[in-house]
Amino acid sequence: MNYKKIDTNEFELKPFKEIGKDWLLISAKKEDQVNTMTASWGGIGVLWEKNVVTVYVRPQRYTKEFIDASDYFTITMFDGHKKELAVLGTKSGRDGDKISEVGFDIEYVDEQPTFKQGKCVIICKKLYCGKIHEENFINVDFIDKVYPEKDFHYVYIGEVVSIYNNDCK
Repeated sequence: MNYKKIDTNEFELKPFKEIGKDWLLISAKKEDQVNTMTASWGGIGVLWEKNVVTVYVRPQRYTKEFIDASDYFTITMFDGHKKELAVLGTKSGRDGDKISEVGFDIEYVDEQPTFKQGKCVIICKKLYCGKIHEENFINVDFIDKVYPEKDFHYVYIGEVVSIYNNDCK
């Protein structure tokens, strides 16, 4: 394993670039299977006196079944690999082995799935799941653009259990 544990207080992130522009993978395991999805929405901060990650998953995403079936999920960040992340974000694991298709190698860190190609993985223990409701929006200007099918995201908040950097990157 090339991933090395780091102190969470030493973790550095440029969130608008590394989440919004570079993208990341949200992964979870169910029984002996792993599924992942690309995300460009999310947050990292402090809530309920805990270091947390917040991710957003649409109800039809196959990865949602895996997150729901597990106590944990992971966030893996990358240097590059935009082409592969695009495939992992547009194809469903229901239809085939998209992880093998893009040439990524699953690696387990703290018994949770990540990828050898990643630069960093955050292991998260689920604390909360709730659905975004249309009636709770204060600004409704973008709803039709972002949610034309009214498939509002589920919000998952996970406590940061550990963070690992990949030394081979």
